[in-house]
Amino acid sequence: MYRQATSGVLKGMNARVTLAAIVVVVAALSYGAFYTEHLAEVLDHMRGTLNPFLEWYYVLLVAFLLLFMIWLGVGRYKNVRLGGDFEQPEFTFFSWVSMLFAAGTGVGILFWAVAQPILQFQENPFIAEGMSPEAARVAMRLTYFHWGLNGWAIFSFVALVLAYFAYRRNLPLTVRSGLEPILGKRNHGLLGDMVDLLAVFGTVFGIATTLGLGVQQMNAGLEAVFGLETSVQLQLMITAVIMSVATFSVVSGVKRGVRLLSEANFWLSIAVVAFMLLFGPTQYLIALTIESAGDYLQNIFGMTFHTNATIADGWQSEWTVFFWGWWLAWSPFVGMFIARVSRGRTFREFVMGVLLVPTVITIIWIGLFGGTALYHELFGSGGIVQAVDENVATALFATVSAMNLGILGVGLSAVLVVLIATYLITSANAGTLVINTILAGGDPEPPTAHRIIWGAVLGLLTAVMLLAGGLETLQSAVIMAALPFSVVVILMVFGLLKALHGERFAARTGSRAEAPREPWADLDDAGTQATPVTPDENFKRN
Repeated sequence: MYRQATSGVLKGMNARVTLAAIVVVVAALSYGAFYTEHLAEVLDHMRGTLNPFLEWYYVLLVAFLLLFMIWLGVGRYKNVRLGGDFEQPEFTFFSWVSMLFAAGTGVGILFWAVAQPILQFQENPFIAEGMSPEAARVAMRLTYFHWGLNGWAIFSFVALVLAYFAYRRNLPLTVRSGLEPILGKRNHGLLGDMVDLLAVFGTVFGIATTLGLGVQQMNAGLEAVFGLETSVQLQLMITAVIMSVATFSVVSGVKRGVRLLSEANFWLSIAVVAFMLLFGPTQYLIALTIESAGDYLQNIFGMTFHTNATIADGWQSEWTVFFWGWWLAWSPFVGMFIARVSRGRTFREFVMGVLLVPTVITIIWIGLFGGTALYHELFGSGGIVQAVDENVATALFATVSAMNLGILGVGLSAVLVVLIATYLITSANAGTLVINTILAGGDPEPPTAHRIIWGAVLGLLTAVMLLAGGLETLQSAVIMAALPFSVVVILMVFGLLKALHGERFAARTGSRAEAPREPWADLDDAGTQATPVTPDENFKRN
């Protein structure tokens, strides 16, 4: 482990990184608590200043990571294993997928699966007229884009780097290990501490942003089911309850608490999806999901490199910059958590699993929920657009209300409230575990007391962000937190490439048993019987 203290209050932790993180986070909490409005103004000003740069910088970085991950999954290193050459995966495929999806996008996709298609349905740079059938198709395409392959390329890259250096090179499971080939001995000193500190900041603010969105949405659900009015006070109470349960869960460890929670909300998600498909406009949902998924795949290359250069509006910064910043800020957290549960996978298995499986699940989820909302706006009584414009957090429950299911609708809303709560808990406990793993110098089992402390810190920071102005402040905070860590991501690319030079090429899938010949040549008649070539001789020739 990196510089673990052997005694005192910080025993088992990297004292320098832990103290620096505590000082900065406490300063941010104090500033936000006493100068709430000024904090919102500062974050908004910083975001406005950096937007012209981020509109092409984040686009270029994310495009490269997507192409790079595809190459790692199908190229010369595809058979490299995250562990020993013959090591088997620690978790089953189902447990693995459910954990990485629940921790990765569970809360976010619950919030945006309806809200984003409805907002894009009204206006976006790629349509001439909003609120039309064409606008609905483009809205789905853009939502898939911001929640699909590009975003998961960020998560999967960071996760693969961390898992490779931890399980194949036997380095501590922390972000600085990915820079070992570049920094060398300096990785154990101040430079390595700074790298881990940036990862902690990105993780803390990324989790606080997501928890803030989820808490706002859960408040909207409680209003729909129990008639509780939307208020900051209620949101603070929800935050306290969620973080208390999450902290208890993370103390029990990954194999018990986190895994069981992840599998539970994964099964609950499947039940909700099946309900939406059966009780919604089934034929329309299936057709729209297939059509919009094809539209997304046809346009993914152009969207990946779109910078909004010729259009003078704020769409690019409001949507693409925010989402790429959100994925980057979350990447230390989700990346380390995915690495923690991915030991024994090959590069090919890892890329196919982390890049493709969550994307497919996301497309189905958005297709059903977003498609239902668009159907009722185009062919039904509507009302969802108005609800979203008034409060974006109500989008999911406004859609359930528009379905006119009576008592079934109330039941569905109650189940969705539970689902939001379980995803919030899963994200919070996984994030708490990751923060403490980094602060403990890469120890996958950090001290229990520090897990509890940082669970409380995350709850307090989420509360401050909610008090500071809600959604806009949360978005600005996560974009700013992602920028310094994006530099670390670039350095990790070079570190991984340098380390992979020591790996052998991917094993051949087969070898020739005889010399090549034309298929129509009758060698017996020609008297030129081919001499068999052994696999060893063939290997030497090649």
